[in-house]
Amino acid sequence: MASNSLYDMLVNDSDFSESDDDLEMLKVVTMDEELLDSEIGSSSRRGSIRGRKVIHRDHIQGHERLFLDYFAESPVYPPELFRRRFRMKRSLFLRIQAAVEAHDPYFLQKRNCAEKLGLSSLQKITVALRMLAYGVAADFMDEYVRIGESTAIESLKYFVKAVVDIFSNEYLRSPNNNDIAKLLAVGESRGFSGMLGSIDCMHWK
Repeated sequence: MASNSLYDMLVNDSDFSESDDDLEMLKVVTMDEELLDSEIGSSSRRGSIRGRKVIHRDHIQGHERLFLDYFAESPVYPPELFRRRFRMKRSLFLRIQAAVEAHDPYFLQKRNCAEKLGLSSLQKITVALRMLAYGVAADFMDEYVRIGESTAIESLKYFVKAVVDIFSNEYLRSPNNNDIAKLLAVGESRGFSGMLGSIDCMHWK
């Protein structure tokens, strides 16, 4: 029931069109907070493992490819493909990105000791969302985004922790009377009078 209140976040988005794809974003914020806290606490950066081949990834190339494909003023892929692949509209993605960047400096792009730029928030958040939305392996996006397996896992943990910290008070709470009235109205408009919510009917046209 708590996840239903994310509906407000989607409705208030200026580009929201009540498409079923928007509801997939519920998966991002309906994870157990205590589990995430323990995961973050147990995650730590380790040094290089002896005998493991070091892969030098071009992080800038990965960022530029991702930016030009989806986030440029005239992106390679149109909005409907963004929505299908990210399971949300670009405007909602950018709102979440801005909030996460402001909350946790982990997502800010930094330079290393050799003054080389590291991964951008677009890369880290994209990998986290793809893993959440599609359940793909941590290294699935390496060739495209240029992000290693361990960093992808770390990005996922920090991303979900940040989303819970930022949005839990409003979007992970139990629905109030206004939420219930709005959800009932939406259900009735789709032919399900008196139904508050049902996962089985999320993709009803």
